Amino acid sequence: MAAAGRALRSHAWKDTAFEWLTRAFALLVFSLLAAILITLVVGSMLSLQKYGFSFVWRSDWDPVQEEFGALVPIYGTLVTSLIAMLIGVPVSFGIALFLTELSPRWLRRPLGTAIELLAAIPSIIYGMWGLFVLTPLLQTYVQPLLIKTLGNVPLVAPLFQGPPLGIGMLTAGLILSVMVIPFITAVMRDVFELVPAMLKESAYALGATTWEVVWRVVLPYTKVGVIGGIMLGLGRALGETMAVTFVIGNAHQLATSLLAPGNSIASALANEFTEAVGDLYFSSLIELGLILFVITTIVLALSKLLLQRLTRQEGTRT
Repeated sequence: MAAAGRALRSHAWKDTAFEWLTRAFALLVFSLLAAILITLVVGSMLSLQKYGFSFVWRSDWDPVQEEFGALVPIYGTLVTSLIAMLIGVPVSFGIALFLTELSPRWLRRPLGTAIELLAAIPSIIYGMWGLFVLTPLLQTYVQPLLIKTLGNVPLVAPLFQGPPLGIGMLTAGLILSVMVIPFITAVMRDVFELVPAMLKESAYALGATTWEVVWRVVLPYTKVGVIGGIMLGLGRALGETMAVTFVIGNAHQLATSLLAPGNSIASALANEFTEAVGDLYFSSLIELGLILFVITTIVLALSKLLLQRLTRQEGTRT
């Protein structure tokens, strides 16, 4: 009995130690986030004091006159990320669906490996490929076609006007879409494979088509993982630096056309951080990083709210 009591006390001590160790790891995450936020706020204090919230909608960026604004990089970041997600999400969904539901067994492993290898390619390689291969193709064939066709459609004409330069926000969005596809596809494929085979077989037995099984069984069962994969890809698109820097044009100009050169927050930081002369210039770049941090936080918060709303609606229907 005494030995058993000592063993129980020993296990209780180990459980307590393990609990506090895991709690410390969780607190470490919050501490790192708080440290990053505080560092960004302190570093951008000079810019915050001079411009306040107007820094967000100011389009000026003149280091000589020390006039700075974040509107152009914010606009470029959001537009290129939106283009990437509009292209990347449907393609990723189709690939994941094919791998899990339609692909023959002999093709699943090599195709899945090829998708995973795309995620391992460094971003600078994507940028070089975009600059030397994709840009000439867009400049010669794709962009002139878009200008002749969509450039004459009333509602979307402003988005496809201007000279076919090859580089620009459309090119950056295409590069980002190629970069986010492997991440979104990998997550979607993994969560699709978690759906119990009995649920899908039951739906097929009732006469459901493949699309009906996916829409009414697979997606409701895996919606949390699917949205998580999309958010993972969006986070990669928002913060991507080198690939975008190669092809976006790095021009501080606000243009409606997707074919025009632009800038993003990440590419502005990569291009100008080492050249920042003056405290205000340096502080403005730090504030750009703070804005990117805030944008990412807002996106994650909205995704969480969306998941909660979907869960409540599912409970209401039930």
